[in-house]
Amino acid sequence: MNTIKKISLFQFRNYPTGIFSFEAPVCCITGPNGSGKTNLLDAVYYLCYTKSYFSSYQQHSAMTGTEGFRIEGNFFNGSKDELISCKWKLGKKEVFVDGTEYEKLTDHIGKYSSVMIAPDDMELINEGSELRRKWVDSILGQVDKEYLEHLMRYQRILLQRNAWLKMQATKPASDRVELEYYNNEMDIAAAYIYRQRNDFITSFLPLLQDFYKRLSGGKESVSLIYESDLQKKSFAEWQNESFQYDLRYQRTLRGIHKDDWAFLLHDIALKQFGSQGQKKSFLFALKLAQYAYISQQLKHLPILLLDDIFEKLDQNRMEALLSIIRGPGFGQVLLTDTHASRIKEAFGADADIEFIYL
Repeated sequence: MNTIKKISLFQFRNYPTGIFSFEAPVCCITGPNGSGKTNLLDAVYYLCYTKSYFSSYQQHSAMTGTEGFRIEGNFFNGSKDELISCKWKLGKKEVFVDGTEYEKLTDHIGKYSSVMIAPDDMELINEGSELRRKWVDSILGQVDKEYLEHLMRYQRILLQRNAWLKMQATKPASDRVELEYYNNEMDIAAAYIYRQRNDFITSFLPLLQDFYKRLSGGKESVSLIYESDLQKKSFAEWQNESFQYDLRYQRTLRGIHKDDWAFLLHDIALKQFGSQGQKKSFLFALKLAQYAYISQQLKHLPILLLDDIFEKLDQNRMEALLSIIRGPGFGQVLLTDTHASRIKEAFGADADIEFIYL
């Protein structure tokens, strides 16, 4: 089991400084809106993945008016304690374990894991394919180092290939040696990424269906379908066929960077036809399945981070969720809520739960 025992913040978000300890299996961070509850959860997430859950811009994590921030966390990995430190200043990020800096940030990914469930996660269902790709990549990238390497290489060469295509509009190349190099490298990376994404669905879908059944009372059936250009042809074949279109639009139109996942309820699109309640149940099932999948692959229990979710759940879904996360297969839980009384009532008087009041 992965757990965080203590965290210290310096100039992170709205915290000039702050030190917090987590001792019970369940810890509720409570306080009024704007007090920093979500930021504290995000700091834990940052220590796991060296990035914020809520923003892709590092400077957004620094306190307004400052040039950087530092976060330190005391983790227990099941056999020993470790101190993880993340520092960002003027565009430079450094990550340390017990005082020793990582040579590559990717060496840290997969060592400590967490799963966040937050109000805006509904975008995963309602918005475009890019969010779903990033979500799947975030899961596979931490359980498979080779996947992460292939993905980073594919994305880097995709930018180079698109730049080459744009250049043809003003300065056409006399040969296509450079293009052939891009195509070959992307074909190798795409084949691996596609294979792993395909295998992921096979393992992930039963977990999703089980959690949805438990959350909804077994009344509905859900599914997940992987949609990819590579289901029809290899990346190399697509590039031969669509090259003239790529030239015309000055970007790579086919490939695994266009993949998507269809979320289905009774074989119809959840995005268009699902109710808000059905979407909530599906979202929670997705995140719980993510937790279970990571647990299986990494052989440890991630930290579950629940941001302000209980006021948005009806009684039945709340009781179903609590019965799941308090059962076997789940470890440390950190959650936020504006009302401590609601959490005390939800978990019951005998629950081993502590409170951090902001």
